[in-house]
Amino acid sequence: MSVQYESLKGKTALVTGGSRGIGRACCRMLAASGVSVVVHYNKSREAASEVVHKIRNESGIALAVQADLGDASSIKTLIQKSQQELGHLDILVNNAGEMTRASLTELTDELWDHSMDLHLKAVYRLSKAVVPTMMENGWGRIINISSQSVYVGSNKHAHYVAAKAGLLGLSYSLVKELGNHGITVNLVSPGRILTDLLIPHVPTRKDEWLKMTPLGRFGEPEEVASAVVFLASGEASYIRGANIHVNGGVVMG
Repeated sequence: MSVQYESLKGKTALVTGGSRGIGRACCRMLAASGVSVVVHYNKSREAASEVVHKIRNESGIALAVQADLGDASSIKTLIQKSQQELGHLDILVNNAGEMTRASLTELTDELWDHSMDLHLKAVYRLSKAVVPTMMENGWGRIINISSQSVYVGSNKHAHYVAAKAGLLGLSYSLVKELGNHGITVNLVSPGRILTDLLIPHVPTRKDEWLKMTPLGRFGEPEEVASAVVFLASGEASYIRGANIHVNGGVVMG
């Protein structure tokens, strides 16, 4: 399924949006390396339960926990339940997201705020919640999922792209703040990956998107998860503030 990292055995991870797509692949790959995984979900309870079931069938440890990441009290409960069941959190993968569509003239303050709350403020809140224990232990991993759209823009997704761009500034600042505490902070920026966010649009935009992609195909969730799990591993301990592009060559550098 993936490369297994002995350095991750016995660690505990929280993966937001872990029930589907990239998050699901991250959960399963982390579990394959011996990580106990909290599979966060908001509305996809059955999908999260399925991920947990598959991990447990492979002799792994997993727990599904519901939370609305736009709500501070819900995030607090998510962290508390995770710690009560699996102990302190060593790895935080901020993956949860959604891509709503609205032109600038159609975009409302409510939709803008919702995107910022989900894609940026939730990352700040979750990081703030897990960092104290990571500092005490002298070891931690925060991996934030951004997007290739930060570099090329995306028509009628200004609110989404702006929030994902904010992740870069937040991540780079946390590197400066947390680096001497044994905590790494890095990013992964996926391109067009075959997930629930992309698949509905493939019939009408496939040719356009593939023409923009030097590799000539869409990515798979596992290809993004492989980068995430590597950044979580001990083998990546000297990597801080990296932004790994997993996009088939659409964005380089």
